[in-house]
Amino acid sequence: MREDVSLNSVQRENDTCYVRLDNYPAADGHVEIVPKRHVVSFFELAPREVLDAYALLVESQAELNSTHQPDGYTIGVNEGRAAGRTIDHLHIHLVPRHDGDVADPRGGIRQVLPGPSPDEWAG
Repeated sequence: MREDVSLNSVQRENDTCYVRLDNYPAADGHVEIVPKRHVVSFFELAPREVLDAYALLVESQAELNSTHQPDGYTIGVNEGRAAGRTIDHLHIHLVPRHDGDVADPRGGIRQVLPGPSPDEWAG
């Protein structure tokens, strides 16, 4: 288990955003991109903040590719309480994924709500 001191430490930053380890990681290497300015919603970001957040996503992905060799990624924002937001400060999740980390990853984020099975999708 990580020491508490590392949980909120800044991994990298730019003018408007920073990257930190997630306190409750869904996978090894799970990080969050967080704006320095207090905003609750992704839709409150200024254009510069969107660009800076994206730049940190790309930099973090490159590092995670090297350190964790994932087979894919889940990128997510819980936009609003109805979507599962529990912290009222925007943070963008970047979660490294590996083949076999869940039994059937098909459908990805579609699995957060009841709906048709991926087997039922026309393809």
